[in-house]
Amino acid sequence: MQEKYADTINEMRRSAYALHNSVNQKYGKIHPYGYHLDMTVQSIRDFGYLVCAREEDVLPLFFGGYFHDSIEDARLSYNDVMKVARSMMTDEQAYMATEIVYALTNDKGRTRSERAGEKYYKGIRETPYAPFVKLCDRYANIYYTCSNDKGKSTRMREVYKSEVPHFLHSIDPHSEDMRLLVPKELIEVLAECLLNEMEREERERYRNLMLHQ
Repeated sequence: MQEKYADTINEMRRSAYALHNSVNQKYGKIHPYGYHLDMTVQSIRDFGYLVCAREEDVLPLFFGGYFHDSIEDARLSYNDVMKVARSMMTDEQAYMATEIVYALTNDKGRTRSERAGEKYYKGIRETPYAPFVKLCDRYANIYYTCSNDKGKSTRMREVYKSEVPHFLHSIDPHSEDMRLLVPKELIEVLAECLLNEMEREERERYRNLMLHQ
C-alpha cells in the first residue's frame, strides 16, 4: 500500500523537511529536524498496518507523522496545516490528517506537565490515529536518546524513561476502534530499547566500580 502512494508520501517528506528547515530547527543539535521525522515515520511504515482501518487513511497517517510538530515547532496554524494537507489529499483525508497534527500539539504551559496535561492526552485518545502517531514519535525520541548519544547521560533520556508508564496509560483509550489502538508490538520494541539502555547503564556502573577499586 505504501508503494502505491510513494510519490505523495515523498512529497509530504520534502514539504515537512523544508518547513522545519525554514525555522532553523535542529534535532539533537546536529541533525536537520527531518532526521526525527523520518524516525517517526519509520515506525508508521513498520507498524501502521496494525491500526490502519482503510486504504483512504494511509495518506493522513503518513501526513500526521511528517507534520506532527508543524504547529508546535514550525509556527503553522491549524488552517495552515489544513491548506498543506488539502494540496496532497481529498478534503476528507486532509481533515483527518490535520486533526492528528492538532491533537499532537502541546497545550500552552510553563512546564512540561502543563504542556502535556490531561486535556492534551484526552485529545490524543479521542482522535483517530493520534495515539499511534504519538507512540511512534515517543519511540523515535527514546531510541535516539538511548542509542545515538554515545552512552552519555542526557536529561531528556531520563525524562522519557521516567514518563513511560504514565505516557502509555495516558495515550491509550482502550478502544475497540482499531484507529485508536496502541499496538503492543511497538510497545515491545520500545521496552526492548529501554531494557538495553538499563543493561548498558548497569554495565557502565560495574565497569566504573571495578576501575576505582
